[in-house]
Amino acid sequence: MRHSAPLRRFTLAAFCLCLGVVVLGAYVRLTAAGLGCPDWPGCYGHFSPATAVEALDPGKAWREMIHRYAATTVGLLIVGITAMGIAWRRERLVPVPYVVVLLLTVVLQGALGMLTVTLRLKPLIVTLHLLFGFTTLSLLWWLLLTLARRRGGVRLETTPAGHGHALSGPVPAAARALALCALIVLGLQIALGGWTSSNYAATACPDFPTCQGSFWPPADFRGAYVLWHGLGVNDEGGVLAAAARVAIHLTHRFGALLSTVALLAAAVTTWRARTDALAKRAATLVVAALALQLAIGIFMVLRGFPLWLATAHNAGAALLLLAVLALNRALRPA
Repeated sequence: MRHSAPLRRFTLAAFCLCLGVVVLGAYVRLTAAGLGCPDWPGCYGHFSPATAVEALDPGKAWREMIHRYAATTVGLLIVGITAMGIAWRRERLVPVPYVVVLLLTVVLQGALGMLTVTLRLKPLIVTLHLLFGFTTLSLLWWLLLTLARRRGGVRLETTPAGHGHALSGPVPAAARALALCALIVLGLQIALGGWTSSNYAATACPDFPTCQGSFWPPADFRGAYVLWHGLGVNDEGGVLAAAARVAIHLTHRFGALLSTVALLAAAVTTWRARTDALAKRAATLVVAALALQLAIGIFMVLRGFPLWLATAHNAGAALLLLAVLALNRALRPA
């Protein structure tokens, strides 16, 4: 496997940059720079905001274009990873269908980025753009973990004591099932977070643990999940009524509670099961990332939604997702 090193380097570079793009995308959205360049792929018809004298807010234009430049670079790196996977397929470094799916995912992500601008921040498109960004990050992370485990020779079969990371026995089905369940629940919660952000519903509940001084304020759950409000509507700033935004925020809080239960169940089961040190460390990381994300979310509300905490909340979601993926990977064969 003489080509494994360059593939790992490309994957690591793409993963690190993709993580930065995910966080930068949240910053762009939170600073209302999503329409800093109202056209695509350029900015007011120019490649760079520096030459776009028509830009109404150069700062927003630069934030939006830097995000596009970084996302394009991620796409080019993934093209390289796909080419390597196909060219070196006889070495079985990575399944060809996997890298093809990775490439298609980032292409679709680019298309959603275009629609985010041209359809003027439709909440459904913005949420899908966020989810495919997290999906791209997840696929790169899973590939990176897989390459690392193969490099280290990690195996899950029973081996004599003192030999690497081998397990003391088969991984219990319950541990794998709960880890997968936790991943699914977390994915749904991230989708709820995207819907909350894209509908500008984060500030609908400015207090914690209550919402507007009540544990059950007036909320319009039917109006909260209308997926499409028609073409020609500029959704910047949100178009939903206050009661609908409250409903979205409350749902996101309930989702956080459910996610906490699922993640803790997966972590505790892994700790108690006959799993190796790698899986137990991954479970510990899940709990640590969960605690960090919950703290960020609570303090973000209590401090009045400062920009840095709101951006950190998105980064925390990414780190929590990576920890849960690491747990799932550790519970499966190398």
